[in-house]
Amino acid sequence: MELEAVRFAYGEQLKKLGALYDKLIVFDADAAHSTRSIDFGEAYPERYYNVGISEANMVNMAAGMASEGFLPVVNTFGFLLCEHCLDQIRASIAYNKLNVKLAANYGGLSDSYDGASHHTITDLTVMRALPNMAVVVLSDAVQTRAALQKILDYPGPVYFRLCRAPTPNFHKETDAFEIGKAAELRPGKDITIIAAGIPVYHALEAAKILQTKNISAGVIEMHTIKPLDEAAVINAARQTGKIITCEESNILGGLGGAVAEVLGERCPVKMKRLGIADKFTPSGGYGELLAQNGISAENIAAEALKLL
Repeated sequence: MELEAVRFAYGEQLKKLGALYDKLIVFDADAAHSTRSIDFGEAYPERYYNVGISEANMVNMAAGMASEGFLPVVNTFGFLLCEHCLDQIRASIAYNKLNVKLAANYGGLSDSYDGASHHTITDLTVMRALPNMAVVVLSDAVQTRAALQKILDYPGPVYFRLCRAPTPNFHKETDAFEIGKAAELRPGKDITIIAAGIPVYHALEAAKILQTKNISAGVIEMHTIKPLDEAAVINAARQTGKIITCEESNILGGLGGAVAEVLGERCPVKMKRLGIADKFTPSGGYGELLAQNGISAENIAAEALKLL
């Protein structure tokens, strides 16, 4: 299967969309070659701002631009957005419901060898808790190209997570993408795996493993953590009676927490949350770190068997 880095697809698509949106402006904080915002900057230097290592100021600048009718896209590493810039995002952007798009690069564990300080494992929890903020997690380069225009067109602030490392392209260019609408990638009768981001590919592979054991596992991609597609969660619970969530994030408050809230209030069934179990993560290879935290086809399948 073809491997491609989401961040490169993002940079290319951002550059293309620059020709369609004359109000689109792009910010970066001295990491343009890493985030790939440089692709837009080289094509449209008059609409590109590298503010240096000044992430919090960058967010406030974007808020000001949005208040004047521009469409700003802010680029930096995910851990910086959800931690260093939280006050500015909360008070300037979310509170005022400004039309700023927050591109969280190097999401999850994908900044692998830089270790715990750079791993973005709390962002889904933090951003989901902010009123007015939409939260999107992209799963491959093909989807990223299709989703970026939808993100730009979405009214209000959007936090969207991008992966650093090359990962499998499993989507088709014709696959639909709609913010707030989950995608059923595989139907199932015995259990449903709900995943977001890079773990979606591993969930699909886990379903294949389970099929060899005569277990029918459905796979739902929940690319939008907020607003969550509650109807898709409830429908899956009623169909299979057992739910596993899988995310490249702390399981407290992210995708697993969001799904558990819906199930607890509206359709209680057995469930299991997979992801980073409320701990800091070491340095290492990206695949190694995913597997160490249970984000692998083999572990997802094993946990499904336990739940069954």
